[in-house]
Amino acid sequence: MNNAFLIILISTWRALVLLPRSLQLILSSSIGLLFYLIPMKRNKYSKININLCFPNKTSEARKNIFKRNVISSGQVFFDTGIAWFWSNKRIKKNISYEINGLSKLLKDQASNKGILLFFKHSLHLELDSRILGMHAEIYGVEREHNSKYFQSIQRKGRLKSMLDVVDRKNTIRFIKWLKDGKTVLYAPDQDYGMKKSNEIKFFNHPAATVSAPFKIIQKTNCKTYFLNSYFKKHKLFIDIEELTFNDTEEIGFSKNLNSYIEAKIKLNPHEYLWQHRRFKSTLGKNKIYK
Repeated sequence: MNNAFLIILISTWRALVLLPRSLQLILSSSIGLLFYLIPMKRNKYSKININLCFPNKTSEARKNIFKRNVISSGQVFFDTGIAWFWSNKRIKKNISYEINGLSKLLKDQASNKGILLFFKHSLHLELDSRILGMHAEIYGVEREHNSKYFQSIQRKGRLKSMLDVVDRKNTIRFIKWLKDGKTVLYAPDQDYGMKKSNEIKFFNHPAATVSAPFKIIQKTNCKTYFLNSYFKKHKLFIDIEELTFNDTEEIGFSKNLNSYIEAKIKLNPHEYLWQHRRFKSTLGKNKIYK
């Protein structure tokens, strides 16, 4: 995709994000329904993942999760735009939200203890981090976009939420942040290949699970928290909890973290990013995602 076309798309996106929130919610449902009706590769991945992860649910229940997930993905367009382009003042005025567990997080931040703040890939993760960043100092780890132009937009947008952002491969940088007492957001729930991962069960299927988190915790002696988010009607809830796994070895920690993330996903499965090929390295991307 060339830069000229991207510039037009992003300019249109910025303009639509200026619409009142009430109108955004109506449009997002229409966009989501359009996504549901049009055959899309990522929708196929979502359906495969949902069927794999919920074998004990009825076919009708899985179809319902899939449909709600795809329709909810229409809201990503607006929620990400709000996170990247709106002012703090406008967010506070127009977005209904509640953060639980913030006071404990702030207390630990004040002690200058590094905090590794895990989160899952929810459909609204950009809005989650923007709202948290309005109340706490946070740093971020990202996977850089292939397009340099879009990456510049993404980085600028995310720097509204966080004090700094680094590519996920730059472990030295965010290890230093943790040693310096910073709070770093980190999502460990995607497949980045087996080279630096362990094969750990996720929804009872083997999944490539990054090994970095345990190593980072050992090197920095940081505290660990988890951010879970979900919508009730049109109000966003962000729950922040300290993790106390007490594992002394890598595999045990990864098993506990995967189980914890799995439990949170099950609470609101339609809000998770099922479009990612989570089992491509273990079950075969040309077998199950063909």
